[in-house]
Amino acid sequence: MNSDSESLQHQFLDLLLTYNVKNCEQPLVECKEIDGGENLFKEAATSKSDQQKLRGTPQTFQLGEIPTVQERFQAVLKRRLQIQIQDHPPLFPWETQLTDYPDFVDEPAIAPVPTWGWMAQQSKLNLPLPLPERVFRQLLEQCQALVTSSVPLGAKLVQVVESFFPNESQTLNDIAGLVLRSTYRSVDALETMPNIQSDYTDLLPRQQMALSLLAAKQLLENLTLPLSSTNPVVERQWLTSVGTLNIRVECQSLGNLTKLLVQADLPTKGIMTLQGNGTLATSQSSSPESLSVELYCRQLSQTYTLEFEFPEIDQQPLLFLISSTM
Repeated sequence: MNSDSESLQHQFLDLLLTYNVKNCEQPLVECKEIDGGENLFKEAATSKSDQQKLRGTPQTFQLGEIPTVQERFQAVLKRRLQIQIQDHPPLFPWETQLTDYPDFVDEPAIAPVPTWGWMAQQSKLNLPLPLPERVFRQLLEQCQALVTSSVPLGAKLVQVVESFFPNESQTLNDIAGLVLRSTYRSVDALETMPNIQSDYTDLLPRQQMALSLLAAKQLLENLTLPLSSTNPVVERQWLTSVGTLNIRVECQSLGNLTKLLVQADLPTKGIMTLQGNGTLATSQSSSPESLSVELYCRQLSQTYTLEFEFPEIDQQPLLFLISSTM
């Protein structure tokens, strides 16, 4: 019985000795009969008292002294960094030594590439998808060169497009016949297009042929101004990068003479020239405005050429054909 009691006492004492001294707020006088127990609690209390004193001891720094030291340190550090940067300026990764750069550049190193002036006219064409600028530009150049030719329209179309498809004359002739007889919606080569949003370069060769021939046909029609006794007035619009060129051609009968009158609203400064039947009339403008030219003759010839020069748009003039069946 006594041994059990002594064992419980030892366990109880061990528990007390390992317990947090914070829970011992009052002297443990009950533990005096255990050798060394009182001293242990005194040491713990003394240690706790010392810690409390350390925490409660006011610092020797005066209020505001630490911020002042920090500010002085930062000012000294900043000054030293400034001196070091002035003596040894940093270099860009691509530099091996100090280089003086101008404050500004008179002209940009890479000038923006201007949009070709006649490209806007493509939006007036009835095409299932747009042509790349290089293709449209070459088609227009070929149409300009052949618009005054007397060969049949089908042959013109093949000649306009054949440079894109060498050694394909027979195929081009077959598709050109379809283009002349039908609208693009009923052309077999265009009906099989995989996607109306496809790029020109993604089309099959026959589809590219059909699309190019269709564009050439419409360009030649836009560049031709037909006059007749039942249709003595023709109007045409041509879109440019700086505005719309409006053209009005009229044939007037004045007794024994016939007058061919051309009026145009220019989107920019330019020159308008009307030529035919051995005569020539020209008008020039230094700003966007309306111009007019006219030719008199006893009888209209079959063809006249109407040319517009816009230096701000393109160095090559825009050539129209006036055809008369009066």
